[in-house]
Amino acid sequence: MSERVAVRKTYKLFIGGKFPRSESGRSYLVQSSNVSLASRKDARDAVVAARAAVKGWAGATAYNRGQILYRAAEMLEGRREQFVALGIPGDEVDAAVDRWVWYAGWADKLAQVYGGANPVAGPYFNISAPEPTGVVAVVAPESPALLGLVSVIAPAIVPGNTVVVAASPSEPLAAVTLAEVLATSDLPGGVVNILTGAITETAPTLAAHMDVNAIDLTGVTDAALATDLEVKAAENLKRVLRPAPADHDWSVVPGLDRMTALLETKTVWHPKGV
Repeated sequence: MSERVAVRKTYKLFIGGKFPRSESGRSYLVQSSNVSLASRKDARDAVVAARAAVKGWAGATAYNRGQILYRAAEMLEGRREQFVALGIPGDEVDAAVDRWVWYAGWADKLAQVYGGANPVAGPYFNISAPEPTGVVAVVAPESPALLGLVSVIAPAIVPGNTVVVAASPSEPLAAVTLAEVLATSDLPGGVVNILTGAITETAPTLAAHMDVNAIDLTGVTDAALATDLEVKAAENLKRVLRPAPADHDWSVVPGLDRMTALLETKTVWHPKGV
């Protein structure tokens, strides 16, 4: 009998809850694996999927979103050894699980902390409440491949945004494997969409896209590219998060800044009556 040849895995994109190959048919060899090389068309398709998911995800209760994020942490914990086999340190996987849990706990508390009743001179209730911005494009940090990725995705989706992520081009396996975790964790399709390949190809498309409401440039280390993306983002007044310092410590407690930067504040007036 001939020796069995193992099936070599081709890592695909994650768009709309599915795992398509790039529409261009391209892939590239990285981390000893074949990984899809996303095109500009793939980026546009991901935005369409993210926009379609906004209504359902933003309309879900905060408690339900927290439950789903906690489920993602459970699934990630269950796949710990798989991530370690990809070369990700066990401590980083544990920190990524803890980061999911931390953000999951904020889902039904953010409105209490960030919103509130405002004192006004008149017989009215005046209430400010946070609402999601919409579709957020995210350029993930190069490293740490898993913890950095979780640290930019979770704060964006906790309040009800959906995201299109340009994953680390040099270490994409963590991102695509995380997509497999999310696909089995009750997260609705389209809430998180992950593109692998060259950031210089996908990020400009996302920055210029008129149906993207905000862009997080954390993973952009080239100052010239970051400036170019900001200029493109200004076309429809996107919110822009500038890159974190190269020596940013992703292991520290992140705080609320990443969540609140991707929120809109709705103010409601209502008469008190007599």
